[in-house]
Amino acid sequence: MSEKKKTAEKLEEKLLMKRKNAAEELTAKQIKECDDFCEGYKDFMNRSKIEREAVIYSVELLKKKGFKEYKAGMKLKAGDKIYKNNRGKSVLIAIIGSAPIEEGVRLCAAHIDSPRLDLKQNPLYEDTDMALFKTHYYGGIKKYQWTTIPLSLHGVIIKADGTSVTVNIGEDENDPVFCVTDLLPHLAASQMTKPLAKGITGEQLNIVIGSRPFKDDKASGSVKLNIMNILNEKYGITEADFISAELEAVPAFKAKDIGFDRSMVGAYGHDDKVCAYPALMATAECEDPVHTVVTVLTDKEETGSDGNTGLHSSYLEYFIHDLAEALGSNGRTVLSASECLSADVNAAYDPTFPEVNEKNNAAYINRGVVVTKYTGARGKSGTSDASAEFTGRIRRLMDANEVIWQTGELGKVDEGGGGTVAAYIANLNVDTIDLGVPVLSMHAPYEIVSKIDTFMAYKAFKVFICD
Repeated sequence: MSEKKKTAEKLEEKLLMKRKNAAEELTAKQIKECDDFCEGYKDFMNRSKIEREAVIYSVELLKKKGFKEYKAGMKLKAGDKIYKNNRGKSVLIAIIGSAPIEEGVRLCAAHIDSPRLDLKQNPLYEDTDMALFKTHYYGGIKKYQWTTIPLSLHGVIIKADGTSVTVNIGEDENDPVFCVTDLLPHLAASQMTKPLAKGITGEQLNIVIGSRPFKDDKASGSVKLNIMNILNEKYGITEADFISAELEAVPAFKAKDIGFDRSMVGAYGHDDKVCAYPALMATAECEDPVHTVVTVLTDKEETGSDGNTGLHSSYLEYFIHDLAEALGSNGRTVLSASECLSADVNAAYDPTFPEVNEKNNAAYINRGVVVTKYTGARGKSGTSDASAEFTGRIRRLMDANEVIWQTGELGKVDEGGGGTVAAYIANLNVDTIDLGVPVLSMHAPYEIVSKIDTFMAYKAFKVFICD
């Protein structure tokens, strides 16, 4: 019996995949490396609640690392480090490699927008002695989750004279915060008979911003006037300036360790900053790559990637064409030889809600970065579906460099699904596959990720671009 058992154990080791918590395989020193990396990540999360702030953070970091702003027609050579700020809402980063650019670029693409509440163009109103903002939610949210939580306000206002005002209220401990109200249970009998999706409607996501009238003013609308007077004194704006503003209400939560063992990070916006930050850091720290590196931190993914700062536009393609031309090649040749990690998250298996996942093909917390061959919905609608050959290449690369990784798909077949930017890049004739971090409570105001998985994403991006 013992000999048979030994034979079976040898066969299991040789033939079967092992699925276990990565913390069992890592040394204390390696786990500390993961934890230390996530201290920088938490700082990034607290300073980059919206895409504009993520671009500012990224550009500041890149400048410190010796990257120069790219200008059209700039001469380029191996070793040059450049970046391009696209309208303050996305950023392109490149390091020119030693190999001819005709061999293609190593491309990483992550998005820096997250679900939120955007203010409408005419947001400010008063009703029964309360001042409120009207909002239009951005991306896929469960609306009821956005009530009764502290909100901060971020963004930019372009005034009538063309000058710009930056807004960031609710993050400092001394700042006020804002809130969407909800019914008390005693009066919610009718509301609680509705399906979850209809318990709170989009037009009920109104943010409370004040309740005191302008002093000595007896005209109607005096609370609204008081709020407008406060904003005018602070920012020099009038109500008409909201028309040319982009103001985003986001959770005022700070990124914090989760669990007695501090093994996870809770924060707003892990999707997809938990991939954007590792990709940014891997690129910023890459030295003398063989192949030219291009990393893009993009906007608009949560609403379909349309617009001139989203990857459904041509700004990434144009950038690579410019690089190719500056190095004596053409964009079509370069793109056709390129490879891409579409850096986006996957859904982590949640033991509280097991019914939505097929266990053999789900991603799990602490089992490493997730390689997702295809996304989409129903019959793989909307996915690029990476080839077996390219999947095999990424698999070998991860294994050869001791990157802990797993596979996963977004729930059971026909249960739902989702998409990433992978299809838009693959449509440029680039070999593309999704690789990212598994997330619990994705698209909620407070999401959870593993520190080990986050570090493994950084390690994966680094070995991919620096191989």
